[in-house]
Amino acid sequence: MTISDNIDWDISEGLTPYPEAIKRMEALQVAIRDEDARELVWLLEHPPLYTSGTSADPAELLSQQFPVYDTGRGGRYTYHGPGQRVGYVMLDLARHNKDVRCYVHALENWVIDALSRFDLKARRADGRVGIWCDTRDGQEAKIAAIGVRIRKWVTMHGFAINVSPDLSHFGGIVPCGISEYPVTSLADLGIHASLADVDIALRETFPRVLKCLAKTGGDCRVAAE
Repeated sequence: MTISDNIDWDISEGLTPYPEAIKRMEALQVAIRDEDARELVWLLEHPPLYTSGTSADPAELLSQQFPVYDTGRGGRYTYHGPGQRVGYVMLDLARHNKDVRCYVHALENWVIDALSRFDLKARRADGRVGIWCDTRDGQEAKIAAIGVRIRKWVTMHGFAINVSPDLSHFGGIVPCGISEYPVTSLADLGIHASLADVDIALRETFPRVLKCLAKTGGDCRVAAE
């Protein structure tokens, strides 16, 4: 049995209300920390909503057409909605590697690896959060967001990959505080992939997350494979 065999996976059908997701994550975070509960990767969709991170600037909320939720994750304003694969990752870093930066880099590598399964060359961008790629007209655009919260070494939140959301919904915020670049999606790039296809890619590439976390004294930002 490998370490990954001890991590549960849950793929929720339909749209999960944001307060319900937060309630579940907070309860499991305590159980993982205090009761040695199993870790979890939870894949889901939300109804249209905006979330504000700990660095959110109220001036970057341009519209309240959807509910706005404060959250303890890092970052600024983010949109969630149908057609977006949200991944909430609940790991106990005390069981893996007590290195927050390495954990964030592991999530980034994971998303980049998963997107590569669709022949998409995604990447980090210096000075900008999230995962980026080139649009069909050669413009750089954001295709995935990363935001985490860690309490007593147990992680919450995770990533959001734009598969086929309504991109106009991002117009109600300045996504992650970055106004100079657009947001894109797999569908917008002409890549025909379902949420189920993305889930398979995430499952197949997940072992590298744990491999990256197992690194000690090295650079966790190694290029995605």
